[in-house]
Amino acid sequence: MKKRRKSREEALRMLFQFDATGDPLEEIIGYYWESFSQVNELEVREYADHLFRGTVAHLRELDDKIQDVSTHWNMSRMFMVDKNILRLALFEMMLQREVPPAVVIDEAIEISKVYGTESSPKFINGILDALAKREKLK
Repeated sequence: MKKRRKSREEALRMLFQFDATGDPLEEIIGYYWESFSQVNELEVREYADHLFRGTVAHLRELDDKIQDVSTHWNMSRMFMVDKNILRLALFEMMLQREVPPAVVIDEAIEISKVYGTESSPKFINGILDALAKREKLK
């Protein structure tokens, strides 16, 4: 598995924990790496931590943008995994800009196939594509 994909998956798991518990970031990071992850590669851990911290730091902005394009779904009703995949991908597309938006969207779709429901890939693709067009990221 590619290092960036692994980092995204690790960050997603931390976001899920944050969303479920609301615990402090540093507590989640420490507990996650100590208790849940088998990853030992520093590069993977550092990028996952960066994605997690950055996504949480911009959570309100990201959620507002997602809500603006998801006309039929309120954020509170979205499947928690889908919501966090969207947040993570949008952070990477809008505020990182290291990876082309098309690649970020493809990665989000692939991750949603593993962690989401049967309808997650289509939902993730639709929201992220609309956001990329709206924010002129494509």
